[in-house]
Amino acid sequence: MPSHDLFGAEEQTLASAQELIESGRFADLADGKLYAALVKDYQKLLRATRRLMRLSDRNEEQLNALTQEQRRANEIIAEKNKELESLSKKLSKYLSPQIYQSIFTGAQNVEITSNRKKLTIFFSDVVNFTETTDKMESEDLTNLLNRYLTEMTNIALEHGATIDKYIGDAIMVFFGDPESRGVKEDARCCVRMAIAMLKRLRELQTEWLELGAEQPFHLRIGINTGYVTVGNFGSNDRMDYTIIGSCVNATARLEFHAETDGILIGHETYALVKDEVNTEEHEPIKVKALPNPCAVTRCWGCTTTWLARDPSSARSRTASSCYWI
Repeated sequence: MPSHDLFGAEEQTLASAQELIESGRFADLADGKLYAALVKDYQKLLRATRRLMRLSDRNEEQLNALTQEQRRANEIIAEKNKELESLSKKLSKYLSPQIYQSIFTGAQNVEITSNRKKLTIFFSDVVNFTETTDKMESEDLTNLLNRYLTEMTNIALEHGATIDKYIGDAIMVFFGDPESRGVKEDARCCVRMAIAMLKRLRELQTEWLELGAEQPFHLRIGINTGYVTVGNFGSNDRMDYTIIGSCVNATARLEFHAETDGILIGHETYALVKDEVNTEEHEPIKVKALPNPCAVTRCWGCTTTWLARDPSSARSRTASSCYWI
């Protein structure tokens, strides 16, 4: 209620008092003067009260306006936060979860920088992928490839891999950065991941055959452990978090020399995981850019995750051959 509506009775009382003073009805002149002084003081008090009420009204209006502005600001902030969250989720699709987390938590700066670390590196490639693309419609090939990459990516993330990139049908991941469980455990996780991928691939091959695919995907895998340079490479406007070094190149060559649905690993990786797998020595492989040939060992099984082809054999070969350097 406006303040001027609150003082109607007081104004009527003052008007009556003023009429009483002006009529001279007071028998005692001193009483009339005292009464007039009281009325005057009451008028001053009433005016002060009305000013305070008007000030209060203005403050309330300003407060209401600020509250509305604050409410609108909160709504805008909430909307922007939703937009940022949506954008953040979209950006996370282009980054490995570990890299995404380290950037958005501030643990890692977005600048061109790198350091040297010992990592375990993984390369995989679909065998004869070019020939497969020539025999399939692009829509079917896209669905097949995306399903394959999704399944392999899920396995990689379950084992703690940092996904570096997809190169068409090829997958490159590494263990030991930005998070590490120790060099030995990183290598073991990588080998377990590779075996899990081949096991899942066999299930997918059966599924694809039942759906009418003529040539289900088959893999070659290379794994190597060694020192690399890891960090942000590129320009100030466009950069990529990746690894470089001779160890990376050697891993790619190991994958190239692996048999179909087989795995080749470097000697240092073998030394870190040999108590978890059974192996057979393979003839040395000459890897480009390395001065000496690489000694190769054939893997006959894994004590934890591999299924044997012939359970009755004491040394059964695994469902897909593994080869260890």
